[in-house]
Parts: sequence; C-alpha cells; structure tokens
Amino acid sequence: MQTGTKISGAAHIGLIGLAFLGGVFDSDPPPLEMPAVSVISAEEYAALTQPRAETQAETAETPAETEAPAPEPEPPPAVEEVTPPEAVAEPEPETAPEPEVAEPKPQPEPPAPQVAEPPPTPEPPTPEPPAPPVVVAPEPKPTKPQPRPVERVAPEVVAAPPPDTKPAEEATPAVVPEKGPAKPQEQKEATAPEEATDRIRPDAKAESSLAPSTSRRPPSTPRPTVPEKVVETAQPKPEPKPAAKPETKTEPKTAAKPEAKPEAKPVDKSAVNDALAEALGGGQQAAAHAPAGPPLSEGEKDALRVQVSKCWNVGSLSSAALNTTVVVAVNVAQDGKPDGGSIRMVSSSGGDDTAARQAYEAARRAILRCGASGFDLPAEKYAHWSEIEMTFNPERMRIK
Repeated sequence: MQTGTKISGAAHIGLIGLAFLGGVFDSDPPPLEMPAVSVISAEEYAALTQPRAETQAETAETPAETEAPAPEPEPPPAVEEVTPPEAVAEPEPETAPEPEVAEPKPQPEPPAPQVAEPPPTPEPPTPEPPAPPVVVAPEPKPTKPQPRPVERVAPEVVAAPPPDTKPAEEATPAVVPEKGPAKPQEQKEATAPEEATDRIRPDAKAESSLAPSTSRRPPSTPRPTVPEKVVETAQPKPEPKPAAKPETKTEPKTAAKPEAKPEAKPVDKSAVNDALAEALGGGQQAAAHAPAGPPLSEGEKDALRVQVSKCWNVGSLSSAALNTTVVVAVNVAQDGKPDGGSIRMVSSSGGDDTAARQAYEAARRAILRCGASGFDLPAEKYAHWSEIEMTFNPERMRIK
C-alpha cells in the first residue's frame, strides 16, 4: 500500500471514532432554576380587574334577586418580603493624635554639576555647485568689408571728404590770410570732390531690408542745388535759326517787287527794311555757327567726359533706367557754362518712357552741376563745342 492511502485511512477512522465517542467527554448541563408562581383562575382574574362602581350599580338594579354570594376567592398567599439585614454601622476608629514631627533643617543644595558643553559639531561642507560648462563660441568667419553705399557714381573712386569741406569738382587747399606786411591774400575755403564709387547699385528696392527705407544725407556735405534751381527758373532761350532762313526771308522781298511793278503801288519801306535786317542777322548767325579752327581732339573730349561723369549720379535710378541710354544736347556759352533751358533729350534706347525720363533727369543734373563753374574747353574752338551732344550710357559715356 502506498503511504497516501495509509494516511487517508487513518484519518477516516479517527473521524468516525470522534463522532461516536465525542459525547463522553461533554460536561453535564447546569440545572434550570424555576421561579415560584401562584396559579389563579380566569374568573378570579376578571373579578380582580373589574371596577367596583359597576358591581354596585348592578346590585342596585336587582335588589330582589337574592343570590347566594359567590365565594370570595382566597387571597393569594402573601409573599413574604425578605428584608436584608441592616448593615451595622461600624464604629469609627478614634484618630490618634498625630505626633509632632520636627521639621528637618533645610540642607544646602548641592552645587549643580557643571556639564561640559559638547564641542560644536562642524557643519558638513556644502558641496560647491558644479561650474557651468564653458561653451567656446565659434570664431566668426571673416567677412569682407562692404563699401558704404554712395549715391554718386564716378569712373574713379573718391574718398569721403572732411565734414567741413565744401563739395567741388577739384580739391583745393584752404587759404588763410597771414598776418604781416605782406600782400594780403584772398581767403578761400577748402574744397574737395564729393564721395563717389565706381560700382553701380542695381536698384534701391533690391537693398537689404535691414537698412532704413529712407535716410537723409549728413548736413556737412549738402548737395549743391543752388545752380540747379537758378537754371530751372531761367527762361529757355529760343533755338538759333538755321542758315536757310535768310533765303526764305528774302522771298517776300523778291515777290513784292514784281507786284509793285504792274500795280505801281508805293512799296512799304518799313517792311523792306525789316526783311533786310532779318536777312543780314541770319547771315551773321550762320557765320557765327560755321565751324572755325580744328575740331576737338580725343583728349579734350575724354577730359570733358570725365568731368561730367564725376557729377553723374545714377545711384537712385531703377534697374530699367540703368539699362536705358539717352542722348542729351545742350548749348554752351563762350565762358563754358551750359544753358539750362537748352538741355533736351535727343533720343533714348533700351527702356520705356518712364525709364528714359529718369535717365534724362540724371544726365541733366550732371550737366548743370559740373557746368556751374564752366567746362574746361579751348576758347579758340568754341564754334565746335557751342552745341554738344552727350550719350549717357551706364556702361560707357560718349561725347560728340
């Protein structure tokens, strides 16, 4: 047999034996205590609970009836009340007189033992916060210095003049009169050409948005606008009459003669005199405009081109105006100063009317600005440069 079967059989046998023999070991139950109770009948209980007034009324209504009195119920046995024995008052014990106890003399308090103060515990060192990591900034890349934007464009780069210098075409040192018996010299202000660059800005709209939209030039280098204003207010001079006009003017004279012969009318002398004066005047103008002397050399034309290009400012022009070529004609007086009223645009190419107008205005300002003090041209060749045509091209500039 297996061990599990043995254990199971022994457990079952023990359980059955406990069921049969379990009551042997139980203790006897305690006896039941029954209280004393008197038993009475129902009639006796009803008689005890019925009120006396009703019994008297019934007896008054039936006086004739003589009934034998009902036997009085036996009074229930009086239950003797067991009074507990009175507790005997115990005699109070006599209090013995308290013996006088001598008060003990106060003993001097022993000195308090000096408690040695514990040495102060050193505070634990606070750990220092870790140092922030050192971030090495990358070295900035070298940037090429950008030139300061300059409105004036010229073939040669011109540095910025001192703030107290008056703008002019050529630089001249200041002349201060010296003290002494020497001949006094005329005081002159120092002048210098305006700042210029050889690069053309494509368009004002293409500039970086970081720059201000509008900026005023410093007051120390104002643009000389007085010559331009004077020229604008000047009345335009009439164009010179061509040389063929004397021939046309003499036609009325020759036509009047044959008419006077057949009609035999008197000829108006004043009209004839006027026609002769106009014819003579036209001949003089034609003679004045006739070429005299050798023409301008290439060096003289190139010098005039450089002089005008120094005053030619195309920095404020649009991209379309920079691609426009204009031909401008101007009449020049014998002192080399241009006639502002005679400046006109002969032709334009490479742009629309708006771009051509902008390019023409820039060319006109350049002529008036540089011609305010007169162009450096030979006086003996005035017949060749009395009327000049200039081709203003952003790529190159030509003069006829």
